[in-house]
Amino acid sequence: MRGKAGQSVDRAIDRQILELFRERGSVISGGELSRVLKVSRTAVWKHITGLRGQGYRIESLHASGYRLVESPDVLTSAAVTAGLSTDRLGHQVICLAGTGSTNLEAYRLADQGAPEGTLVLADAQNQGKGRLGRSWHSPPGVNLYCSLILRPSIPPVAAFQLTFLSAVAVARAIESEARLRPFIKWPNDILVNGKKTAGLLNEMSAEVDRVNFIVLGIGVNLNMRADQFPNDLRHPATSLFLETGETVNRLSFVRTLIETLDDLYDRYLRDGYDPVRKEWLERSGMVGLRVAVDGTTERLEGVVMGIDDSGALLVDQAGGTVARVLAGDVRIL
Repeated sequence: MRGKAGQSVDRAIDRQILELFRERGSVISGGELSRVLKVSRTAVWKHITGLRGQGYRIESLHASGYRLVESPDVLTSAAVTAGLSTDRLGHQVICLAGTGSTNLEAYRLADQGAPEGTLVLADAQNQGKGRLGRSWHSPPGVNLYCSLILRPSIPPVAAFQLTFLSAVAVARAIESEARLRPFIKWPNDILVNGKKTAGLLNEMSAEVDRVNFIVLGIGVNLNMRADQFPNDLRHPATSLFLETGETVNRLSFVRTLIETLDDLYDRYLRDGYDPVRKEWLERSGMVGLRVAVDGTTERLEGVVMGIDDSGALLVDQAGGTVARVLAGDVRIL
């Protein structure tokens, strides 16, 4: 068996080969691949064979070289990172065929010292986690289930701000990849035509005065069919495929999402929370709407005034009392 160092080298070479195919868009000779990658032609052939085993359709052309004909809609570390344009995020990507929960896996890795920007992706989950202890249905081969490790130098009270940052990033990615206009519902649901298509779950390890790490958990229903949704959903749900009739390329979606997150995170570290809050409010359209909030102990109604620095929803109740909502289910009336 190859050790972790050897596996890391193999993944790096796979990524370089895919990057070269995408850059050239034509036939690449085995000799050129050998020269650029600084490996033998035999090693090139072994990596080409390995990529074929992952579902890449690569032609061998007599006396010419290799040509990438088709890429599979599978999430591999090499495919995600090939040509990824980011500063902080996605330089280490772990792709799993299945797991209990990407959040649990990312939290474990972060606790062991995994660097900021480490991304955990799974083709399926059997213990997908949602808000308030709920489950997230995670069938294989159709959706995006991922968790990202961040290590920002912020106080724990500010950690909730990153929930809004990730919501904005998901909304942008949906716009870019599916040409839909999503609606962000406080605190972490992404709706399309009034139905939930994505959810976020952020978890944190912190001390009294500093954050050790934050795990951004993101689930997006990309290509689920109607018969794949469970019958006991609390709220109407949908997928981008059901709303557009077109299959979403999962690899393209996750790359767009990570690049968008990287850009927003860089801006957040540089300019603070205000730009994130402003875009979140613009994309949520909740200000001025009358809502009902079912909390853990009480129910309230009122008009949304905005969100504060800690992420609380500000609701103007009858009589002018403004409630700070920190948890609960929000329904637009």
